[in-house]
Amino acid sequence: MKFAEGKWVYVVIALVTFAVYWPVHKYDFVIFDDGLYVTQNPHVQAGLTAASIRWAFTHQYASFWHPLTMLSHMLDCELFGLNPEGHHLTNLVLHTANTLLLFWVLKSMTGALWRSAFVAALFALHPLHVESVAWVAERKDVLSSLFWLLTTAAYLRYVRNGGAKWYSVTLLLFALGLMAKPMLITLPFVLLLLDYWPLNRLTRYTIYEKLPFFGLSAASSIITFFAQRSAGAVASVALLPLSVRITNAFVSYLRYIEKTIWPADLAVFYPYSGKLSFWFALTSVLVLSVVTNLVIRLAPKHRYLPVGWFWYLGTLVPVIGLVKVGSFAMADRYTYLPLIGIFIIVAWGVSELSDRLKYQKLILGFAAGIVLAALLVCTRIQMGYWHNSITLFEHTLAVTADNNVTHSNLGIALLQNGRLDEAIDHFQQALRLKLGPDSVDVVYCYLGLALARQNKFGEAIDQYQQALKIKPDSATVHNNLGVALQAIGKLDEAMVHYRLALKDMPDSVETNNNLAWILATYPDQKLRDAGQAIVFAERAAELTKYKDPAVLKTLMTAYTAAGKKEHAEQIRIKIEEMSGWRQTLDFKN
Repeated sequence: MKFAEGKWVYVVIALVTFAVYWPVHKYDFVIFDDGLYVTQNPHVQAGLTAASIRWAFTHQYASFWHPLTMLSHMLDCELFGLNPEGHHLTNLVLHTANTLLLFWVLKSMTGALWRSAFVAALFALHPLHVESVAWVAERKDVLSSLFWLLTTAAYLRYVRNGGAKWYSVTLLLFALGLMAKPMLITLPFVLLLLDYWPLNRLTRYTIYEKLPFFGLSAASSIITFFAQRSAGAVASVALLPLSVRITNAFVSYLRYIEKTIWPADLAVFYPYSGKLSFWFALTSVLVLSVVTNLVIRLAPKHRYLPVGWFWYLGTLVPVIGLVKVGSFAMADRYTYLPLIGIFIIVAWGVSELSDRLKYQKLILGFAAGIVLAALLVCTRIQMGYWHNSITLFEHTLAVTADNNVTHSNLGIALLQNGRLDEAIDHFQQALRLKLGPDSVDVVYCYLGLALARQNKFGEAIDQYQQALKIKPDSATVHNNLGVALQAIGKLDEAMVHYRLALKDMPDSVETNNNLAWILATYPDQKLRDAGQAIVFAERAAELTKYKDPAVLKTLMTAYTAAGKKEHAEQIRIKIEEMSGWRQTLDFKN
């Protein structure tokens, strides 16, 4: 079919998708991974420079090698800086493009305009997809899906036109998709499903022609394995027995379908529960087995059934928890591509079942309108929880139980907003729920920081010391402990911890500045070390490009302590020029 035959459908789908998700442009970054990918990532914030591009391709980051995702974040920083509006709009544009591409691909392969449009509309408006669109850190979802659909579109051209050109284009787009998110390793499997239906060309040759694609999938899997092992993700798997992971996988398959049908109590983090009922797990296995057997039996007359069902089952394999399970049991974002298979079954299945109905088109149109309207409302409600970190984590706690990770993240968000008592309460709840060994030290650290901001330095020191028992080499904890010790006048102990922090965090502006200040202002003039103070203060000033007045004040003080009056005066003038800050220097010290 030509584009013109249904072009107005494209326009309607695009406008509705954009309108539903439009409020997202006013949302903030959230502290859950947005810092990792954007707000605290200096490589990304540098924009598209030669150094940052080289870093994206040569470094594994956040347990993955996904250079195209990192480049897309760099481009956003180049265009929008750290204004979250532009970053959110990029996600929205990509989601809209994915919806239109899905419509085009299905319509082109099947010739079914309205069924394809319904699948695309379900994809655009389902609340389970809010996480992938409203979360800046999930750029990898919407970007990799764009390449998934572009690969499928190019494959369709190859099937119809043949030749090495479109085959090469298809392979290239698939490789690019893997560089956005390795979850695309299942795409060759899906291309074989499409060969079965609706392309009707599944032969031994079509299997052979996928071998280069499976080769790229294997290479991506190996890279991902080593990336996750270097980040400690593989080690965390060993904490869970294989039987437990298998049980959780079968249960998750059904829970995703449950939330597809009734999208209630959606959360950014579903805590893993080690108390899964044996009978619930057995029921999940039996249900999946019965459905799979039924699909296979009905396949000869209803070829879309195995395509949709095995699309769903197969594309979830990389993220269902068999290979990697942390402290979360499942995630809404993992359904972004897999649910296309379920949507295909619904669209074609309902159409077939209603073939004998009088006024079929009218009834189906009305029913589709009701379903899509309900999903639209649910999506708008779910989006509202993503407005900022506090609304997101408060909602998550409201719909989940024993969620230690969310308690700790909400505590951080409240801490950043100055709501110290509430933050302390959530940190304490997180600790009571027994966080994993990879995060408990972080909670102790933040709890100490919240107490320090209440000037409860003794209690803060206790928390930092608890953190160091778990992770003795934590530079952040050593720095924070130094700050607390400095606040109560224990300067010698503070300097010890600052120096320990600088061993692993030599480019910390705060630590260099704090250590320089003590060295330059130590009460006993005989124990001052103005020379060393200048070294650390100069380093802090270099790191801030001589643009931070507080750091420059420390440098000025260090020069003053060393008797370098001219240097101190130059810094004073620079501070005055920058901020109007004035201070009469006393060179008698």
